[in-house]
Amino acid sequence: MPWFCEKSDRIDWTRLEALMEQTAAEARKRICARPKRVLLLPPDITRAHSGAGRLTEMLYHRFAGEADVHVIPTLGQHVPHTEEENRHMFGAIPNERIHAHHWRAGSVAVGEIPADFVKDKTRGAADWAIPIVLNRMLMEESWDLIINVGHVVPHEVLGFANHNKNYFIGLAGKDLICTSHMASASYGIENNLGTLVTPVRECFNKAEDDYLGHLPDLYVQVTMRRNEENELVHTGVYVGDDLDTYLDAARQSREENITVLDEPLEKVVCVMQGDEFFSTWVANKAVYRTRMAIADGGELIVIAPGLKRFGEQPEVDELIRKVGYVGTPRVMEAYRTDPLLQDFAHGTAHLIHGSSEGRFTITYAPGHMTREEIEGVNFQYADINETMARYRPDTLREGFNEVDGERFFFIPTPSAGLWSTREKLYSRAGGA
Repeated sequence: MPWFCEKSDRIDWTRLEALMEQTAAEARKRICARPKRVLLLPPDITRAHSGAGRLTEMLYHRFAGEADVHVIPTLGQHVPHTEEENRHMFGAIPNERIHAHHWRAGSVAVGEIPADFVKDKTRGAADWAIPIVLNRMLMEESWDLIINVGHVVPHEVLGFANHNKNYFIGLAGKDLICTSHMASASYGIENNLGTLVTPVRECFNKAEDDYLGHLPDLYVQVTMRRNEENELVHTGVYVGDDLDTYLDAARQSREENITVLDEPLEKVVCVMQGDEFFSTWVANKAVYRTRMAIADGGELIVIAPGLKRFGEQPEVDELIRKVGYVGTPRVMEAYRTDPLLQDFAHGTAHLIHGSSEGRFTITYAPGHMTREEIEGVNFQYADINETMARYRPDTLREGFNEVDGERFFFIPTPSAGLWSTREKLYSRAGGA
């Protein structure tokens, strides 16, 4: 059970600050009365809209007067923050207290999830071991208190984001990221999305039990939804040190963040915020979270003013440009023979996740990429200025809209939810 939780139509920042004060007090009572070294593990800037950075800043100031406090944004293989991005995300936390996770050079092996376990949980879709390789600073330095902060929302790999995702993707080494993403893709993205416990999460839960039981840690999980005023607001806070803390938050997210449609959508227009989403690696959440709602022959338009690359790493960017979002059969054909795709298997999984499998068209309106680049990876291209002028996103509300006689479904923050037809959500391996 969570140590405590709060659920409301809207939890404002005054109340959130009080809840972070309560979190600090409970941590002192339950884990360490006088912590000398504290580690805060928030998400990275691609989840800035969640307010997790501000919550992290509040927690930092609750301990900084008495303890040596450090912050590691759980980047996974994303690009490390600039100093300016750290200020944007974490406010007044000193930049020297914020450490970049290095997914290759900065990790240490601590164990593995056996191949037989992975095979059993994925129903035979993946038959390889998942090595547990984690951030060296996390594993080798001494901590009196570790606080994971994050937003629980539907997710393409783990069903719902956060909880021990902070460790096993956010602070993971290359081999862990690659093998787990490939296992998830093999099981099927549409079997994962919105499922409380996916096969890969079962693997991560085992890894937490087997290898992280000694850590003095807890979780701060928040949920959000879009209200009647079209604002994205906090609706839940769950604080505790166990799996139920995640499960209770995920159940609330399932209630609030999954839009179930009776009929598929012919046209969807999304916006991926320009201060958060700079690559298709993260902007493709617009694809992931809508694919179960879009009709065969339909169209997805992604307005991405910050888009300037495909991958978060040079090798993954090269991989995406080389193969493109061409569907599972062609990606897997390339994977069997191409050392680059084998070496960066999480990129291979991303290509599978990011393709419509030919069911619908994906059109990007990018802020900083050319038509040749976008069309070169099998997406369609639209001019961002013309697209913004036509749809005027700031004037739209989530749901059905009509502009100049054209009817479409608008989603202002695809990363904050999941959209699916009733048929697709309830007739799959993972259930709802």
